[in-house]
Amino acid sequence: MNDDHSTLLRALHDGHAEALWRYALRLTGDKELAEDVVQEALLRAWRNPDILEQGTKASKAWLYAVARNFAIDEARSARARWEIGSASLPERSESDRTDHVDKTLDAWLIADALSQLKPEHRVVIVRAYYRGESIAELAEVLDVPPGTVKSRLHYGLRALRLALEENGVTGR
Repeated sequence: MNDDHSTLLRALHDGHAEALWRYALRLTGDKELAEDVVQEALLRAWRNPDILEQGTKASKAWLYAVARNFAIDEARSARARWEIGSASLPERSESDRTDHVDKTLDAWLIADALSQLKPEHRVVIVRAYYRGESIAELAEVLDVPPGTVKSRLHYGLRALRLALEENGVTGR
């Protein structure tokens, strides 16, 4: 674009952008969309420099026609039909701390139920589930066969479930 076209476009902007924005605002009812409409109309004028050479009245009429057509196209677009505008951002969700309370309560209930188990059952459950030790590791540390560790886990978990049920906890 040469300097003459830049000068004509600047004159078109300076002379009509504010009034064009008010027109677009009446068409759209949305300040941001009205700005987009004006920007698009001026961009199309910049891309079609021959429009600028037709004179001020013709350029102004063309600019308003482009703005109107663009506003109509935007209103008909799928985006406009499915988006819901909002003047403000949605509130950030805050934790109501019930999750923390639930976890704390669960920990107390499990600790209480574990305290009711036989020591040999409690130790394999705690070490297997809380420390992540394998059957082989437990067998070596406790100096018992792996089958005994599996048996203690089985009966320990069964006793743990019964202790939780006795305390009013049902399966979730």
